[in-house]
Amino acid sequence: MRIVQLIDSLETGGAERMAVNYANALAKKYTFSGLIATRKEGLLLGQIDEQVSYLFLKKKKSIDLNAIFKLRKYLKKNKIDIIHAHSSSFFSAVLVKLTLPGVKIIWHDHYGISQDLTLRKNISLKLGSLFFKGIISVNTALQNWAASYLFCSNIIYLPNFIEQSVHLNEKLALFGSEGKRIICVANLRPQKNHVLLLKTASLIRDKFQDWSFHLFGKDFKDSYAEQLNEMVVELKLQDTVFFYGAVKNVGSALEQCDIAVLPSFSEGLPLAVLEYGLYKLHVVATNVGEISKVITSEKEGKIIESNNSSQFIEAIQILIEQEELRKEMGLNLNKKILLDYSEETILKKYVFWLQSSPNFVLRKPIKK
Repeated sequence: MRIVQLIDSLETGGAERMAVNYANALAKKYTFSGLIATRKEGLLLGQIDEQVSYLFLKKKKSIDLNAIFKLRKYLKKNKIDIIHAHSSSFFSAVLVKLTLPGVKIIWHDHYGISQDLTLRKNISLKLGSLFFKGIISVNTALQNWAASYLFCSNIIYLPNFIEQSVHLNEKLALFGSEGKRIICVANLRPQKNHVLLLKTASLIRDKFQDWSFHLFGKDFKDSYAEQLNEMVVELKLQDTVFFYGAVKNVGSALEQCDIAVLPSFSEGLPLAVLEYGLYKLHVVATNVGEISKVITSEKEGKIIESNNSSQFIEAIQILIEQEELRKEMGLNLNKKILLDYSEETILKKYVFWLQSSPNFVLRKPIKK
């Protein structure tokens, strides 16, 4: 079984991180695992395992023949059975399949705005699905959407998983007081609802002056980021809220924080929540996407309704005041993550799906 992950960039997004996670996980079990970035590299380049075969296509436009033939050459040389294409990279996979009919395509849907999928129309994706042998959806809403809209019927729901083996030596220096830090890991996009977070920070600051908020995620330097910066000044949060941008080792930040939040309007299955649990943090998150399937009771975390400021503030305040409760819930969530969302658990389901599906006629897998 020779599989290559295909992704358009290696920036710190959820789809990008899952492409790296799958490539690294497969490299531990099989003689070959590959990863190809089509358009752009990024911070995740340093997290690719040295056993993974890596290629950067330097694709410059939608139909870049040089990039496609470079991809074709790589697939032939390495005798690839399956292209596992994440998100928008399916387009490159379909183009190269036209020249290599024997290669099979899996499409991995990481779409994050899954609260209302009725308006999600993508003609190129629909036509491309004629060439898919399988589809992986990161939540059940996306699975149902794929079944109703796309032409491929071999669809599986597989949640995201976290890779525990990535340990970078770089230690981040955080602002604020030790033992009194609240973290949010989310790129600066409107659906992540940092606006609610900043309003909450202002009210928390008034009652708990020593507590601070630490925001990690890519700053796109757009109007939304500008709005957030203006709010920080307007609410006088310069000594309470700190933006760090995208970093290589967010685990170092998680180790130094005490409460984790995710106030999103919309999500698929956010890796941030899985990471929070891995680092035994207590979580306050909105009831969107698959979050309620990860945090299934108040013993594991606090789920609030989307954009409910009073619930959000109350949940954080309770956790600030009750340290033992924080520790207990963090441990409970950690157990859940290790049991249900570990690399070993999800990879086993992935491999079983490939081996049991008639759509995939594979070489016998060789364990390392």
